[in-house]
Amino acid sequence: MSPQQHFKVEPGERVKLTEVDPAYKAHHPNHASAADEIAHNSQRLRALQDLLYAEGRRSLLICLQAMDTGGKDGVINHVLGAMNPQGCRVAHFRRPSAEEAAHDFLWRAHRAAPARGEVVIFNRSHYEDVLVTRVHELVPKAVWSARYERINEFERTLAEAGTLILKFYLHISSDEQLERFKARLDDPTKHWKISEADYTERPFWSQYQRAYEEALWRCSTEFAPWYVIPANHKWFRDLTVARIVVEGLEAMNLHYPEPDVDLARIRRQYHAAAAK
Repeated sequence: MSPQQHFKVEPGERVKLTEVDPAYKAHHPNHASAADEIAHNSQRLRALQDLLYAEGRRSLLICLQAMDTGGKDGVINHVLGAMNPQGCRVAHFRRPSAEEAAHDFLWRAHRAAPARGEVVIFNRSHYEDVLVTRVHELVPKAVWSARYERINEFERTLAEAGTLILKFYLHISSDEQLERFKARLDDPTKHWKISEADYTERPFWSQYQRAYEEALWRCSTEFAPWYVIPANHKWFRDLTVARIVVEGLEAMNLHYPEPDVDLARIRRQYHAAAAK
């Protein structure tokens, strides 16, 4: 079974995150055993992104969601860092700015969506508006509960315009999160990542899990599927995300475009110049 099939949330499927092992690592005993496959996937990602950029007709949107320390930045650095930055960018979805808050909740997501030929990674995403807003009751239930269908409509619009949408929930355990918080405290180079929210949000763990489960159930579609990625092992997380992105891009059957110049004439001009 391919990673796309194994980790995909099928449309209408109700996922219980407590039943998904965040430490799962398939047949790989350790990072070393997966190193060659990780390197191969990086090369394929680079080649496929080059095709996507050159073709210039379609695009790729990757949404990354996770609890704090779940590994969104790690995926961007270790997996998607293989791509050429000329055709790839990251959009961060932090607390809405005054301008963003003055518009509908999808306005900033639509502004950040990929152009043709482009790869865009949402570090957090429009799903924050059915996660944080729900858990902390920032808007009434009638407001956030109506957003699932609006999200589906938004993603359908992008898909029909030629955007491949892949959404990843990076699934870690509560104990693993605590270990990663400790690692930040012990590493001076990671102190800048520490915030009060790291610990004030932990009491809401169960509420966030329920919010994610409903988002996965309501918003995993054939045109914009969700994948639940076991993420306690960072190397397995990176391996799995990369394989799914590679499979998705390969299924697009990308091609380099035909040249829009007369190659025979260009060759004649080259040979004439070289003969002088």
